[in-house]
Amino acid sequence: MNLLNIAYWALSILLAIMTFLFIFRIVLTWYPQAEMNRFPWFLIALPTEFLLVPIRSWISPIGGVDISPIIWVGICSLLREVLVGQQGLISMALYR
Repeated sequence: MNLLNIAYWALSILLAIMTFLFIFRIVLTWYPQAEMNRFPWFLIALPTEFLLVPIRSWISPIGGVDISPIIWVGICSLLREVLVGQQGLISMALYR
C-alpha cells in the first residue's frame, strides 16, 4: 500500500465524516435549545465549530438561520468529488 493509496482512503473517510457532522449541525440548528457544550452535542461541536466561526463572521445568519454548516457541506462535497471522486485528482493518479 503506497502513500497515495493511504491519502486516498484517509481523505475519503475524513471528508465523509466531516460532511456527516455538518449535516448533523444543520439538523441541530432546528433545535436552538440544544446546548452545544453538553455531552452528546459537544462531540459534534468540537470538530466543526472552528470551521464554522470564520464563515459566520463573513456571512451573517439569514432570517435568523445560520447557513454556515450548509456552506461547509458544499465545500466538503466539492473537495471530496475533486480529490477522491470517480474522476478526482487522487483517483486518477492512483488508478491510471
